[in-house]
Amino acid sequence: MASSVSRSRMPPALYALAAGAFGIGTTEFVIMGLLLQVAADLHVGIAAAGLLISGYALGVFVGAPLLTVATSRMPRKAVLLALMAIFTLGNVACALAPNYTLLMIARVVTSLAHGTFFGVGSVVAAGLVAADRRASAISIMFTGLTLATLLGVPAGAWLGHLAGWRATFWAVAAIGVLAWLVIAALVPADEGQGEPIALRAELRAIGRPAVLLGLLTTVLGFAGVFTVFTYIQPLLTGVSGFADTAVSPILLVLGVGLIIGNLLGGRLADRHLAPALVGTLLVLAAVLGLAGLALHARVSAVLAIGLLGVAGFATVPPLQLWVLHKAEGAQNLASSLNIGAFNLGNAFGAWLGGFVIEHGAGLAAVPFAAALITLAGAATALAGLRTARPAPAQLVTCER
Repeated sequence: MASSVSRSRMPPALYALAAGAFGIGTTEFVIMGLLLQVAADLHVGIAAAGLLISGYALGVFVGAPLLTVATSRMPRKAVLLALMAIFTLGNVACALAPNYTLLMIARVVTSLAHGTFFGVGSVVAAGLVAADRRASAISIMFTGLTLATLLGVPAGAWLGHLAGWRATFWAVAAIGVLAWLVIAALVPADEGQGEPIALRAELRAIGRPAVLLGLLTTVLGFAGVFTVFTYIQPLLTGVSGFADTAVSPILLVLGVGLIIGNLLGGRLADRHLAPALVGTLLVLAAVLGLAGLALHARVSAVLAIGLLGVAGFATVPPLQLWVLHKAEGAQNLASSLNIGAFNLGNAFGAWLGGFVIEHGAGLAAVPFAAALITLAGAATALAGLRTARPAPAQLVTCER
């Protein structure tokens, strides 16, 4: 596939995948900027509203492997289009939900498309380019996710303040329709098709210690990001002292950091995968710890949020590419499971932040708890590197 693509530029299909990622990322993250409004409208506490993020993330974790196995014999383009349709209908259900319970159910339904879209999309993206540009190709698809934070989340928060949080979900459903059309037009129909792999063989590949430790690294390493991200609105208003109206502009700073970090992480992973894997996690833990101090002053809080965006999403391409490399023979399933692991980390982070707020030291302690859990992820990554069976051909290809 990569031989037909110019090495000087990325194929348009990657940007179609990024469009789908933008829609999915917006619906996942937009609730962060509307947490207080949703809690007030549905008469629940902030921690309960935060569980709408945990519920979504757990839906991704469960839905990713199930849908990947169920669609393994389908053409990948058809899978991507079906997932975008589920995503769109799920957001319509969110906009219509009359109470907290039905909103949670609608969020879980929407989440079912998430893991398999990013999992299958990562494999398609990696197959569209030369071997030494695969992490960069994956990072371009994930740029849609970071743009969702830069543009989709602030715009959704602004629209929610202006017209109510339900209007935001109607807007996201419209984004889903547009993304479906772009994917239909630009993603080649035959990309990624091949002989199906037996489920037993895929499970054997997933059971390798290096793969399992890679998945655990993703859960623990990325949990720190969402321990803070989930409660970004109350942190900025309750600890830093910003007004509610200032949250959306600060989310723009976060979004810029996410884009920079995502692209930087892709380049680092293409050059030196193992050092990028551990190094980005250690930097993230340091930034989270510093954010716990910086949030007490407004100027340093804004700078910390931007740095957190850079450090948080610099981890994504190395974490995804590591699992893809170690799961030879089960890349579709491994890729989807790793997206599920990201979201299990999101769910755990949202729960951990809520626990610290309600049963621990309060809002101000949330970043410090996040730093500790990310350090645990870095330690797991080191263990994974030590137990990984050598794969010189693969790693040389990645590190050129």
